[in-house]
Amino acid sequence: MAMNSGAELPGPGTGTGPGAGPGSGGADGSADDERLACGRLLSEVWEAWEDGAGDPDRDPHLRACPHCSAAVRQLDLLGVAVREAGGGREPEWDTGALTERVMDVVRLELRPGRPLPLGEREEDLWVREAMAAKALRTAAETVPGVRAGSCLIRPAESGGSPSRGPVRVRLEVVVPLAPRLRDLAEEVRRRVHGAADDALGLPVDHVDVHITDVTEPAGTDPEPPAGTEEGNQP
Repeated sequence: MAMNSGAELPGPGTGTGPGAGPGSGGADGSADDERLACGRLLSEVWEAWEDGAGDPDRDPHLRACPHCSAAVRQLDLLGVAVREAGGGREPEWDTGALTERVMDVVRLELRPGRPLPLGEREEDLWVREAMAAKALRTAAETVPGVRAGSCLIRPAESGGSPSRGPVRVRLEVVVPLAPRLRDLAEEVRRRVHGAADDALGLPVDHVDVHITDVTEPAGTDPEPPAGTEEGNQP
């Protein structure tokens, strides 16, 4: 499967295979968090970056540390790869109000999570779940009007330790009101599949798209309430 970037993605640890190295445990007891060489947890670096703490006046370490800077660049590379896989289209809806809502969801899932397989079965290349979920959300939001929420990625086959098999994706989205929501959900599914394959090299068995809410299309005037002069006009 094609990879759009040759950047080294953070795997399960600094060693080979899922579970080697410092990524197999953290000082707080979390088995899923990875500690960088500078001592900071990977999840803390991502959260600081999402919160805008990359400003050197707020957090000089984040900007000066080569390990933290590399982790942020890797997260950015995934976003660029997904946009390129989608033809370079940016979401057409206003991201201002959505950012806070989505970031609330992202923070709940911000722990790097389990390692997920990239590439072919014989390869030893992995990506953290939170990083892959961010890329798949970005892909879903290339569909005009779609807002992605929770994204869970789990092995398609039940088992204890991480395996090289395919995964299942469960994605929650808010979509614009449309006559054929099934077709819209299918387009979201297609783009998520494409991003997993082309941008990540992540083997996906199935994508479950759950529509949690619908919104009025941009530029649609609300119906006037009954009983008003405008509402009573034929």
